[in-house]
Amino acid sequence: MTREPQIAAWLNNVLNNQEYTIEPASSDASFRRYFRVVSNNHSYILMDAPPDKENLKPFIDVANILFKAELNIPKIHEADLKEGFLLLSDLGNKTYLEVLNHQNAASLYKDAYTTIIKMQKYAETHALKVYDDLLLRNELQLFPDWYLKSHKSYALNESEKNILNLTFDLLIKNIRSHAEVFVHRDFHSRNLMFCNGEQGQNPGILDFQDAVRGSIVYDLVSLFKDAYIVWEEEEVMDWLIRYWELAKKNGLKVQDDFAEFYRDFEWMGVQRHLKVLGIFARLNYRDHKANYLNDLPAVENYLRRACERYRELHPLLKMINKLSLA
Repeated sequence: MTREPQIAAWLNNVLNNQEYTIEPASSDASFRRYFRVVSNNHSYILMDAPPDKENLKPFIDVANILFKAELNIPKIHEADLKEGFLLLSDLGNKTYLEVLNHQNAASLYKDAYTTIIKMQKYAETHALKVYDDLLLRNELQLFPDWYLKSHKSYALNESEKNILNLTFDLLIKNIRSHAEVFVHRDFHSRNLMFCNGEQGQNPGILDFQDAVRGSIVYDLVSLFKDAYIVWEEEEVMDWLIRYWELAKKNGLKVQDDFAEFYRDFEWMGVQRHLKVLGIFARLNYRDHKANYLNDLPAVENYLRRACERYRELHPLLKMINKLSLA
């Protein structure tokens, strides 16, 4: 059943029957849809989140946290949790992914990792769910359940199941030793808006409703090991070092030894890469969003390169090689 009549009725109400235009703005990997609404020369974003499939309360709760931390997020003008609608301020129509190039990357990534530091330093975490062992393991399980089984049509034998579970244990043990901060969970180029002037400072931050309290390096992995845009490892290392130095100056609990910090970053990355491979496969085979398969090779490559660097991850690397990942 279409929701367009409900959208029209709701907008007529909140805009006091003023004339408006509406057009699709974007969609994402969930059931949420976004529309750009222009009325009286003012632009808004309408989030349509069917209440039987999406809960708007986490978005509102996290928005309040980030707003208090003075980060550039959409302001909530109107909210209707029963109908599943939000009317938000418009941060523009240019994502980081659309504007990033070799000339502006250093500047835009500096804005992004500086924003991560601000978020980690000032965003409150006491009301957030913890990125605990169970959540980490459930995410890791997406790799065998969807990537191996559905995408590769590969059934693990008992030995391989043991190897995978032991690797999961190692990853979780390392990750849970990291300092805990506010974690956006998808701080990447498609969720960061290129903003100018009235829209606030770069970057504008979207899609933050799944925030948790977790590893201090998680959002750095999302940013620098982005499934949608890939940079040379030397560039990533330079940006990471700059973040690490700035984080220490701001009193954040990063490792004193950069090599240890980088290892944490890499191991957190392996967890995220395994999860993302599973999610992208699920989006194709369950949700019929085939375009995500185009982004698998970048994630596969991140996973392989990280596993090559650490002896403890070589059993996983052997499995990856057997599957002939790109």
